[in-house]
Amino acid sequence: MSNVNIGLVQMSCTADKQANLEKAMLKTREAAAAGAQIVCLQELFTSLYFCDVEDYEHFKLAEPIPGPSTDAFSALAKELGIVIIASLFEKRAQGLYHNTTAVIDADGQYLGKYRKMHIPDDPAYYEKFYFTPGDLGYKVFKTKFATLGVLICWDQWYPEAARITALMGAEILFYPTAIGWATSQDEATNREQYDAWQTIQRSHSVANGVHVVSVNRVGYEQNGAMKFWGGSFVTNTMGSVLYQAPHEEEVVKVVELDLKRTDASRIHWPFLRDRRIDSYQPITKRYIDNDAAGNS
Repeated sequence: MSNVNIGLVQMSCTADKQANLEKAMLKTREAAAAGAQIVCLQELFTSLYFCDVEDYEHFKLAEPIPGPSTDAFSALAKELGIVIIASLFEKRAQGLYHNTTAVIDADGQYLGKYRKMHIPDDPAYYEKFYFTPGDLGYKVFKTKFATLGVLICWDQWYPEAARITALMGAEILFYPTAIGWATSQDEATNREQYDAWQTIQRSHSVANGVHVVSVNRVGYEQNGAMKFWGGSFVTNTMGSVLYQAPHEEEVVKVVELDLKRTDASRIHWPFLRDRRIDSYQPITKRYIDNDAAGNS
C-alpha cells in the first residue's frame, strides 16, 4: 500500500516490569484507536534502563523471544489488526543475552527478530556487560502494511547499517531508542547532542530515500542522574522532520507516511544509481593506515 499510519509510543518506565508491559499495551491501543497501522515502542520498554550499572541481578529481567511478552503483543496485534515493533531483553540461553526487537504482523504472527549489532560501552551505558552483539545480520520484515527495517539505538550512528538495511528493501527504518542527557550537563551541550543524534538519522533518510522513525524513552532514571530526552521523531525521504515529540512528556502520536516518496526521491536524487560499489572495499578495514603491509 502507498500510505501507512505510523504510531510512536514515547513513555517513561518504572522498576515494575508487568506495569510497564501493561502501560505499553494500553498506549499501543491508544495509537491504534488514533489510526495507527504500525506501532513502534521504545528500546527496552518493559524495565528501567538497567544498563546504567553493571548488576548481575538485572539478568533476571530477560526472557526468551518468542516468549511471554511477544505472546501478549501477538494477541494484541491480532485483536487490533496492527503491526507491533517491540524491543525486549532476550535470554537466548544460559549466560547468553541480546538486545533484541521482535516484529509482529497484523494477524498476530511473530515474523522474527533483529538483534542489536552495535553495542556501546560508556558511562551509564554499560551494554557490553549485558548484551552479546547480534549475529542475525541486518533484517527486513515484510508486514501487511510495509516492508520494515529495524535497527536499535546505538545502531543509529552507523550509516553502514542504515544503507545495508535499505538495500535489503526496507521502506521505513525504525529505531527503538534509549538515549538521554547527564543531568550535570549544560543546556548548550544538551542541544548539541540532541541535534547530532537527529541529524545523523535524518541523513539516513536522505542517503537512502526512506522514511526514518526514531522512538525514544522519556523521564529521569538512574536516581535522577540521567534524563532521557524523548524527542522521538519521524522524517520523510528527504530528511525533513514530519513530527518531533517534546523532550519532557509521554506521547502517543500517529504520523501518515507516503511510501511512494521513496521512488520519487531515488529518481531525482539517484544516490543508489551512482554508488561506486567497486571502490568500497576499504570500508571493511578497521582503519586505513596506508602502510605497505596493508594492516586492517
